Amino acid sequence: MTDTHSTTQPLAPLEKIAQAAEVINRIKLEIAKAVVGQDEVLDQVVISLVASGHVLLEGVPGLGKTLLVRALAKSFSGSFSRIQFTPDLMPSDVTGHTMFDSATNEFKIRRGPVFANLLLADEINRAPAKTQSALLEVMQEYQVTIEGEALPLPPPFMVLATQNPIELEGTYPLPEAQLDRFLFKVVVGYPTLQEETAMVRLVTNGQVGDALQVNEVQTVIKPETVQALQKLAAMLTVNERIHDYAVRIVRATRTWPGIGIGAGPRGSISLVRAARARALASGRDFVTPDDIKSIALPALRHRVALAPDMQLEGQTTDRVLQAIVDSIEAPRA
Repeated sequence: MTDTHSTTQPLAPLEKIAQAAEVINRIKLEIAKAVVGQDEVLDQVVISLVASGHVLLEGVPGLGKTLLVRALAKSFSGSFSRIQFTPDLMPSDVTGHTMFDSATNEFKIRRGPVFANLLLADEINRAPAKTQSALLEVMQEYQVTIEGEALPLPPPFMVLATQNPIELEGTYPLPEAQLDRFLFKVVVGYPTLQEETAMVRLVTNGQVGDALQVNEVQTVIKPETVQALQKLAAMLTVNERIHDYAVRIVRATRTWPGIGIGAGPRGSISLVRAARARALASGRDFVTPDDIKSIALPALRHRVALAPDMQLEGQTTDRVLQAIVDSIEAPRA
């Protein structure tokens, strides 16, 4: 029987794999100094960073979505920008624009906040579609076009967007094309009793106000280190049977009863990219079926839409996706 991690790809040195896993673990430990609990959410955000993907964080207000991004930015010595999305925010407020310089009698380009390594798009669904769409080229092409001039963004580049659930008042649903650009949609849920108790203790212990701080988070990586991690993840072994497994899961979403819109090919690509990053974080130089299973929900939940009758029955996207993953036979060594 074929080994699921045999391949003709060049293997990354095992010493580098071990060092990379250690660095990734240090990033998580630093973020955990500010973020109480939410271990699964933290893992998925760091996996997205290593996979060079963008993340959409969804949850009700007050669950620490912005804090998580701030903590990641603190652990990372690259440039960081934050945009508070509002109903009157214009596309040029995001990407930049040209302005006339009276001193030189010339038009000059004023670069917007997207020109950073980490971009926090806070409450992205509070802005109308035209402003949300300003990020489409940025997220896909890693560049901004202003007055016909294409301006590349500094690598590495990652968008971390937060949003409240669509049913809340004053929000706009994100366009499907933009949703598809996110590697993961991470759902941030309520903390456990123990986590919430620890959070309350942390915030109320000799601190003025109720803001969670990131002062304890130390900077552990540089932009060059992130790029090295991303390149190393791209070198990891992915057997053809793993590719086939990922594609079969995604193709099943297109014919599964109760799903109105299935995931496109970018869903399969995202599964493999994220699985490679998870394998690297685990200190392995090959991808396993469990890597695919563990990231299937965050990689696909924003790429499918349930049929109206399924929603009326109280079904959830995650429940349907989990049923699909459980129904697809995984390859064995």
